[in-house]
Order: sequence, then C-alpha cells, then structure tokens
Amino acid sequence: MQINDNQIIEFKESTLTAISPLDGRYASQTTPLKEYFSEYALMKYRIKVEIEWLKFLHSKNMIKQGNSVLNLTALDLTYLDLIYDKFDVTKSFRVKQIESTTNHDVKSIEYYIKEELDKNPILHSMKEYVHFCCTSEDINNIAYSLMMTDAKNNLLMKSLEGVINKLVQLSHDHYNVPMLSRTHGQVASPTTVGKEFANFAYRIRNHSELLRNLKFEAKLNGAVGNYNAHLLAYPNYDWPNLSKQFIEELKLKHNPYTTQIEPHDSVALYYSYLNLINNILLGLSRDVWSYISINYFEQKSIKSEVGSSTMPHKVNPIDFENCEGNLGLSNSLAQHFMNKLVISRYQRDLSDSTVMRNHGVCLGYAVVGYRSLIKGLDKISPNYDTILNDLENHWEVLAEPIQQIMRQYGVPNPYEQLKELTRGQKITKDSLRDFISKLTLPDDVKKKLLSLEPKDYIGNADKMARLI
Repeated sequence: MQINDNQIIEFKESTLTAISPLDGRYASQTTPLKEYFSEYALMKYRIKVEIEWLKFLHSKNMIKQGNSVLNLTALDLTYLDLIYDKFDVTKSFRVKQIESTTNHDVKSIEYYIKEELDKNPILHSMKEYVHFCCTSEDINNIAYSLMMTDAKNNLLMKSLEGVINKLVQLSHDHYNVPMLSRTHGQVASPTTVGKEFANFAYRIRNHSELLRNLKFEAKLNGAVGNYNAHLLAYPNYDWPNLSKQFIEELKLKHNPYTTQIEPHDSVALYYSYLNLINNILLGLSRDVWSYISINYFEQKSIKSEVGSSTMPHKVNPIDFENCEGNLGLSNSLAQHFMNKLVISRYQRDLSDSTVMRNHGVCLGYAVVGYRSLIKGLDKISPNYDTILNDLENHWEVLAEPIQQIMRQYGVPNPYEQLKELTRGQKITKDSLRDFISKLTLPDDVKKKLLSLEPKDYIGNADKMARLI
C-alpha cells in the first residue's frame, strides 16, 4: 500500500514524538484507555464523586438554605448530573486554569463545580456543601476505585475473554493431534496439541473470574478516618453507616477502618491477580515460541512482511516476543503497585499519589501484550509431519505403560528392566516389540502392547481438550 504525502502529514506528530510507546507506537491499541486513565478522565471521575456526594447530602436533608432544608426539584438534580455528564476535554482546560492558581488538583475540581453551581440561582445556595467534610483522599480513592472498576469490566475483561476464546478454539481445533511432551526439555509421555492449549485456557479462565468478581474498596470518613468533622457538624447522624451506604450505592466495597487514605489493599490484590495472569500468559508465549523453534508449529507468512533485514528466509515469532516483553513491563509496574501502595507513613504520605497516576500504563502494556499474543496464535498451525515423525522416532516413551502392565501381572523388576533397555539407548519399534514378545504375559495383553504406538498413547488428553 502506497502512503501519500497527505497521509504522512496527517500522522500526528505527538505519536512520533511520544516518550512512551503506549502513546506512540502502540497508540492505536491503547486509545480506549484514555477514557479511564487520562488526566481528563481522572477529573471527570472526581467530579462524579463530588456531585454524587452533594446529591447524597441533599437526600439526607443536610443541606440548608438559611434556616430551612433545601428541597431540590427533579430538574435541579438533573442540572447537577449535567455538570458531570457534559464535562469534556474542553472544560478540563478550565480546571487546569484553576489548578495553576491553587496548585491543588482536587481543590480545583471543587472550585470548578462551585463555578457551575453559581450559574444556577437555586443551586448557588448549596455550593459550600461541595466537598463537605471531605479530605482530598475521600474523593480520590473513590474516583480511582470507580475508574479501575470501569476499566476492568469494559477493557481488561474483554481483552482476557479474547485470549480465552482463542485458546479454547485452539484446544477444540487440535484436540486429537498427538505430540510428545517435553518434561525437563526431554521427550516424555505423549499429549495432544489441544490439551496443552486447554491447560492454559483453564488457568486463565479461572483467575479471570477472580479478577472479574473483585470489588475495589473505598472510604469516605474524613481527614484521618474517624469522621471528626462529620460528627462535629451533624452529631446525630450515623456517619459510618451513611458512608457505607454511599459507597455501596456506587457498587464499591466499603472499608470502615482507614487512616486519611484508603490503604489500597484491594488495589494490591487486583495487581496480584493481573500479575499471575500475565505470568501464565508469559509461560504460554515462551512455550509456543519454543515449539515454533523445533518446528512443531508453522507460522503463516505474510508476503509484504520482512522477518530479517539480512536473512530473507526468516519468519520470526515476533508476536510472542512482543507479548513477552510487554507483559514483563506490565508485571514490573504491577509488582511495584503491590509493594508500594499498601505502605504509608503514619496516617498519610503523598508518595502513593504519583504512583496511582500510572494505572493506565500498567494496563496499557498488558493490553498490548494480549493483543500480540492473539495475533501470534492466529498465525500458527501444527506441523503434522514434524510432530508425527518425532513420535515415530521415540518409541522409548512407551516404557511407562509397558512397565505398569508388567507390574500388574507380577513381572519382576519391571522398572529396572525397562531402564536397562531404554535409558540412553536408541529404541526402535522393532526393538521394543522384541522386548514385549519375550515377556511372560497373557496373550491378549501382549497383543495389546504390541499394537500400541506412541501416537496412540495420549490418555484422555483428547477428551480434556474437547471439554474445555
């Protein structure tokens, strides 16, 4: 395909000059993450929390206009919702203008909302209830929990479902294709291609469900977690239960015991699941890479692509290498999140703040890795000739079942006899059958062993692959 001058001009400079490949080389794959993890997105989630808290206070008759409780109409409440619903990138510039003066990102959100309330003569009177009894972390921790919940449900789980579906497809497509196992890198009892994919599909599906069901914890309990200001202002309200109600209405899990910050234990748990899933898929990528290197899998070649700048014949397993590299980067950040975020000095230090801004980076590398993995899996197919020839050249793998039958019928020293016959020796079909023919076994049993071939010795691997 020819690229014309106009197309080159249209290629955004920001993509080519980005510091991170997530915003550069991989930008087309990571654009959906901006809806959840950009600074604009964080502003919008913070606004959502502030507006929901304001509406919650109103619903509990805490907001007063003079000496009377302020009663808002449905239209008034809709206006409040529109402050969040209509917040866009253009409006985020106003928040940044305010922040340039306050040098405080959460306070700038509060002032922005107050400006919006000033535009409405009814809602103007409630503006001092914005951020009522809240510390910045009350808003931040809920905003991040909502952000990560939405990204998990709408992006991460869909990416993992794509991986699982591909693995299940490969399991079913190749359920009965026999191949040698390679325990310790040495030939071992046969399995099937489909069963080996099924193993990974089962593991990823299992841990993905744990990730899907995880609820992020949140708190709204003031400056040091004790409702100090809340109880002074409204001593007759059950603030712990009100806080729990507010947080659970947002579909989050309430954490009743915190300092100024929610301790991020659920975030660490989320990253432990992600790290585990990534490691399983790293193992898959390395296995497939290795099978390609011994010619068990063939890769589809694309005519226009170049495998090597100097060796024209090469079709490199670059998608699996790309997956391995990106999942490794994702895991590095996930491990830092797990180690860092659960520790805070005294009731609060700010070192978690800059770390929390990198959730999108960790997930971004994971998503790029998953996409590369699926792309690589789409290109491979079993090399039947190589796989079957390998089975035919390793009759020694039948030493295991022959030994068990010998045990069953009381033949002495079965393990030792087969060890002497096979270990370090080149075993052929004829030499193994000669050994079997000399065993003292019932004729029907001997006939069964003599008819056994490596390609048939797969246990229930084919059934397991089809069941996944």
